[in-house]
Amino acid sequence: MEQERGRAVAAVSDRGLRHHRNEDAFAVSTAALPDGSTAVVAIVCDGVSSASRPDDASAAAARAADASLRAALPLGTDPRQAMHDAIVAASDAVNALADEPPGDGSGGFGHDAHRHRNAPACTLVGAVAAHGHLVVGWVGDSRAYWVPDDRATPAARLTEDDSWAAQMVAAGLMGEAEAYADERAHAITGWLGADAYELEPHTAVFRPDRPGVVVVCTDGLWNYAESAGDMARVLPADAAEHPLHCARVLVGHALDGGGHDNVTVAVVPFAAPEPGAVSA
Repeated sequence: MEQERGRAVAAVSDRGLRHHRNEDAFAVSTAALPDGSTAVVAIVCDGVSSASRPDDASAAAARAADASLRAALPLGTDPRQAMHDAIVAASDAVNALADEPPGDGSGGFGHDAHRHRNAPACTLVGAVAAHGHLVVGWVGDSRAYWVPDDRATPAARLTEDDSWAAQMVAAGLMGEAEAYADERAHAITGWLGADAYELEPHTAVFRPDRPGVVVVCTDGLWNYAESAGDMARVLPADAAEHPLHCARVLVGHALDGGGHDNVTVAVVPFAAPEPGAVSA
């Protein structure tokens, strides 16, 4: 699947080479802000394959988060708060799948005794570019990266995984290379779903001082370009001018690397504010 909103944002999702279906989902959109400027929205979700109906979970989460942001941002809601609320809305949408009655393909999750057993689940990562700021939000191990156009300053990962490996590194128990080489590395510790622990949406705000792009993706991509430097090396030099082409190149990189998982990426070009400009 491919979608673009002019040069503002584009996304591509591919089933990959090993899976029989695509359990990822995305939503890309724009929203008019009260001052007449435009906010750009990108949401990417990855269904948890060990859960029931992971494809439905990721689709529901992407739709709900996108709808929440498109409703809130034109009202002047602070983008960071809007992102937090969008993740809560996505969580509610995924939780609702577990409440659907038997006979609709839900596998009987309408029964209270089974509601938290293998409930539909997914991860989510999103980005909003507005007023010269980047707001990112996430739950799980899907990621957002920042890559400056001029590559004069280093690229950066904007998110921290909710995963076993990240916990080991944060606790100082293992080095990053050792932790991510462990077979438990990609076990997630945060997700959206009725059987999740208490929801803790992560949000962060960045104000880049130069133009670049935000890469919002599932682990189907970043497994093949894990560090920010790796992602920058794969990213085409003209990514900001041609985000759809860029997204296609990144998906192709994952497929060339083996395509072991579904691959989804959204590319959001970011134009830094003019010197002396005052953000709203």
